[in-house]
Amino acid sequence: MILDRIYEGGPFFMVPIVFLLIAILLLTIFGILKANKNKKAVSLISSLSLFVLVWGFLGQSIGLIGAFDAIQDMGNISAEILSSGLKISFLPVVFGMFTFLIGRIGIIVLTILDKE
Repeated sequence: MILDRIYEGGPFFMVPIVFLLIAILLLTIFGILKANKNKKAVSLISSLSLFVLVWGFLGQSIGLIGAFDAIQDMGNISAEILSSGLKISFLPVVFGMFTFLIGRIGIIVLTILDKE
């Protein structure tokens, strides 16, 4: 199911989001285990989570431009085709927002565990 959504959303935008999600999770775990190095982990998680959010919006924007170009070339299209294209264009942004939220949760956890 998730692999189908990643493929549907376009591997050019979805695969980097998956890798950055894994990096954010690893940085959060590293920050929890190495409590004295939280600030660097928090900074990296913050930067990566913001990047992945913008990357998802970029994927949506490029996808919508392509979809609108195709609609313009075809002329009249059905509602099913339009809704399918819109759904696909929202996948990178939704997955980017999910990854952003995971990163923010990691920052909250690391901030709570900060010993300074």
